[in-house]
Amino acid sequence: MKARTSDIEKAAAVLRAGGLVALPTETVYGLGANAEDASAVARIFQVKGRPPSHPLIVHLGGAEHLDDWVEDVPAAARLLAEHFWPGPLTLVLRRGRRVPLEATGGLETVAVRVPDHPVALALLAAFGGGVTAPSANRFGSVSPTTADHVRAELGDAVDFVLDGGPCEVGVESTIVDVTGEIPSILRPGGVTREALEAVLGCPLAVPSTSRVRVPGQHPSHYAPQARVVLVEPEKVVAEAELAQDLGHRVGVFLPPAFADAPVKAHAVVAVPASAADYARGLYGFLRELDQRGCDLIIASLPVEEGLGLAIANRLRRAAGPRPSVG
Repeated sequence: MKARTSDIEKAAAVLRAGGLVALPTETVYGLGANAEDASAVARIFQVKGRPPSHPLIVHLGGAEHLDDWVEDVPAAARLLAEHFWPGPLTLVLRRGRRVPLEATGGLETVAVRVPDHPVALALLAAFGGGVTAPSANRFGSVSPTTADHVRAELGDAVDFVLDGGPCEVGVESTIVDVTGEIPSILRPGGVTREALEAVLGCPLAVPSTSRVRVPGQHPSHYAPQARVVLVEPEKVVAEAELAQDLGHRVGVFLPPAFADAPVKAHAVVAVPASAADYARGLYGFLRELDQRGCDLIIASLPVEEGLGLAIANRLRRAAGPRPSVG
């Protein structure tokens, strides 16, 4: 925890004054505003270039504040909050009166979570309210996992950057819709489907589309400047070398099974064997290949279980609806 008490107090004062604060969480850095201040919330959309129809997540200081911000909390929501808060789990519930429609994209549902980071929790306690905080980057680009990432991308558009060190989880929270009869995962993230199912005692669907709008559903999201192309793991080396021969500056995500394979490319990232390490480093890897001047990134999807499901989701969104190598 790098932030000093004076930094936290200054950040809380900025929020009270209607300003924007970049704050660390265990997932990624967020661009925070007073959740009850519609003007401050609107400024988040302006700074990010985010469509106003895309809802934000309201961050709370503890599960005990849940009833202050939402209506009709079902038993499944309380059970999940008890097991996973503080932590990388976001629950979609019916909007309470304290939440302006600007924060929900005009919806009568609201996404809420309690972050598991000492600096974020200290800020929420000092501020004494809810904080809306999408990732602190331009809309659709790679999420920031360090304070330096925020400063490099948003600069003076943020009134105060609260440095809490590198993010521990590295991918965004899992979003679960608990407004219907059966909960469903709207965005895979830091809490695995397997862990959720173990607590709820039932299987959870991960629909490709949802009746509820939530963050991270845009067809192209979490994307670096370089074009991302996904291939089968055994084809990564061959596709990378073909693209390099065609004149691309190729960055390669080399799968663990092929870690010792020689590859002709502009830059190579060896993917960690641990899914937790991969998730923690994913956005940093994408930023690194951009910084090294790659115009094309060749990668493969991990096994879609545990955190691998969230990593695969982010890579698919980063690739977006784009053409293949050529």
